[in-house]
Amino acid sequence: MQKYLVIIPLLFIGLLAQSQSIDFRTNSRTILGLQKDRTASISLGDIDNDGDIDAVVANGRHWPQQNQAFFNNGKGKFTVSQPLAITSETSYATELADFDLDGDLDIAVGNDQAPNVLYENDGHGNFSKWGNFGQDNSPTRNLTLADIDNDGDTDILITNRGRTNEICLNDGKGNFSKTIDFGSKDDSTIDVAAIDIDGDKDMDLVLANRDKQQNYVYLNDGNLGFSTKIPFGTGTDETRSVAVADFNQDGHLDIVTANIREPNRLYLGDANLNFGDPILVDTSSARSFSVAIGDLNLDGKMDIIFANNDAPNVVFINQDKGRTWEKIHLADQPFNTYDILTGDLNGDGRLDIIESNSDELNRFYFNIENRE
Repeated sequence: MQKYLVIIPLLFIGLLAQSQSIDFRTNSRTILGLQKDRTASISLGDIDNDGDIDAVVANGRHWPQQNQAFFNNGKGKFTVSQPLAITSETSYATELADFDLDGDLDIAVGNDQAPNVLYENDGHGNFSKWGNFGQDNSPTRNLTLADIDNDGDTDILITNRGRTNEICLNDGKGNFSKTIDFGSKDDSTIDVAAIDIDGDKDMDLVLANRDKQQNYVYLNDGNLGFSTKIPFGTGTDETRSVAVADFNQDGHLDIVTANIREPNRLYLGDANLNFGDPILVDTSSARSFSVAIGDLNLDGKMDIIFANNDAPNVVFINQDKGRTWEKIHLADQPFNTYDILTGDLNGDGRLDIIESNSDELNRFYFNIENRE
């Protein structure tokens, strides 16, 4: 497939967010192209096998737009791009994995009320439509990748708002003909994290539900049965995204939630899988659409990034094993950010931040050590 050069102006924008230990810097070159698409998701991975991190962008949401692949020049700049396909799709999510176990990263695209599509990589970052997965024409909102059945390949979990969620099982060759439902047809699930939260060596599910529905942890019985559910949250939250890590370093996994028009909360887990009184990480009651986590300042503790709608995106640096947090604005602009994630884009060993903005440029921020 033909690749297209993206010409970006060199004028420095000068956006800078500071803390005592790190800065997050963006300028007119740290963007993905010049189009202000309705971007809902970005995934990161080395799609052309040249040793750096590339980006795949899912555009459209409810309206068909072309999805794009952006290629890293090795220095954290995305100077070449190409459409993923000639087709425009109503895409909400894109994820990268080697689904057919041939040594390169393929792409799964989740679409709203249209078929979900797999794209096969030729090993050099060129993609061809491969097949479909999940129910046709579902209101797909997110995709989560995990080896949910412990057979050595990557399966796909689909969250459908207002329809039963799906687990699409990989046969090892990138075919997903077997599907298992989880949740109910009335669920408004927007996100799910797949992780072994109870330590029994199988993947459990942590659900983020909207429309004032209860959030749950679904425990895997080892045979892909998820009948045991553990509630967390208030029971009437508007949760759009979840992430799981041991934020207080006590050996038990904790859950952080990104909520709409209510505080974003951290639920500390214990040995009995209780997720009780939360810590209010962000009390601003913004419309938070996504959460990402990572050790941004290399101090061994997990930090948190929230993506907000019509408000600045924010970083929270873990100051006291999850009890206190330092707040940093990535930029002053109130973007409509649907997804946010971390990755070492320029190869300096520090996690950078990239955001998926609707009707705005998709920006990324280099994580720079503050030596002052």
